[in-house]
Amino acid sequence: MKTAALFAMVAALFIGTGFVQSWNTALSIFNMGLISAILALGVNMQWGFAGLFNVGVMGFVALGGLATVLVTMPATPGAFAAGGIGVALSLVIGAATVALAIMVSNRLVAGRRRTVALLAVIVVGFIAFRWLFDPSRDAIEGVDPAAFGYLGGLDLPERFGWLPLGGVLASILAWLTGGVIAAGAAWLVGKTALGLRSDYLAIATLGIAEIIIAVIKNEDWLSRGVKNVVGLPRPVPYEIDLQNTPAFVDRMTSYGLDPVSASAITVKLAYTGLFSLVLLTFLWLVQMALKSPWGRMMRAIRDNETAAEAMGKNVTRRHLQIFILGSAICGFAGAMMTTLDGQFTPGSYQPLRFTFLVWVMVIVGGSGNNWGAVLGGFLIWWLWVQVEPIGALLMQGVTYPLADGSGLKTHLIDSVQHMRLLTMGLILLAVLRFSPRGLIPER
Repeated sequence: MKTAALFAMVAALFIGTGFVQSWNTALSIFNMGLISAILALGVNMQWGFAGLFNVGVMGFVALGGLATVLVTMPATPGAFAAGGIGVALSLVIGAATVALAIMVSNRLVAGRRRTVALLAVIVVGFIAFRWLFDPSRDAIEGVDPAAFGYLGGLDLPERFGWLPLGGVLASILAWLTGGVIAAGAAWLVGKTALGLRSDYLAIATLGIAEIIIAVIKNEDWLSRGVKNVVGLPRPVPYEIDLQNTPAFVDRMTSYGLDPVSASAITVKLAYTGLFSLVLLTFLWLVQMALKSPWGRMMRAIRDNETAAEAMGKNVTRRHLQIFILGSAICGFAGAMMTTLDGQFTPGSYQPLRFTFLVWVMVIVGGSGNNWGAVLGGFLIWWLWVQVEPIGALLMQGVTYPLADGSGLKTHLIDSVQHMRLLTMGLILLAVLRFSPRGLIPER
């Protein structure tokens, strides 16, 4: 009953937003709340199930967004012919250099001979890579840089246009690709960092996430860097298309609704249905995993690694497994977020939004409880959006007796933008003090 009451309270917040502000605003917040809940599920798998302290969430979210660009955007005319083959070959050379260096390190005995061989492989491979990559990259970025300057993508929405719901299928494949790319990156990160202690693991994952963001920002040939990619295809109709559809306009008019506002709400409801289906699917899968012998094993490893190893469990392998699964869910959510925004903006991937905020969702909702993670995703995102306007009303009421032009009044009203951080900190402290296991604790 407590869980039902908490979800009813959060639902009342969204419904109240619709009545007090607008249903357009309420649905916008709700759709991002759905994505936030999926993100919280991914982090909860890593921390709540296995005790892995991953603060590199934004790196996997960014990789999911990148996958959306690579799958759904059309190819840039002439870009691949200008340097696509050269970039592909250079990447193959880079991967072969790394593989050869690992083979040399494993097969040769430690000593001067292995050191010289490693240096030779790395230096020769790096020179060959740069010799082929640099001119190819410059050629791609020189193709109409004001509008393009990158390779583009596979244009799956156009290719699947002949299928019923082809745009939806293309978007889902883009989201799956985001999960796969994030999982591959998590495998590389896990192989190098999961042997570290929890605090060092946090530092390592944060550093690797920053490296991923820096690469995406600076490699313009891949996704235009900080120049952003706009106009991403959507799995739902555009508002203007609905407004130009006579049947839709006539129906909304017969209901006494404004077709312009109704088109925006209709599009957001379509996103709500699609995202809700994804969230329910993930929640069902994660719940089944938690209740399975695998889930009990993961919690046993989390609680006492030494005892689990004594029972024959491969702790390192299981840590890597759940780190990959949780990161894949974060990548999937990042791809969904990029689709919802309709643009890929690497400069917006800030640690405050995609790391700290998601961790607050998991801690407040209840670490180790999937329902708690979902609740925290909705609640914290609603607060993150609504605290500033609520704070503005609060400050206007507090400063009402003060004279206009008062320095104190001006200062308090101008400080409303900082209410978000203050509120998040107060909520986190209150929950840790009065309900340290979260609003819906782990059973």
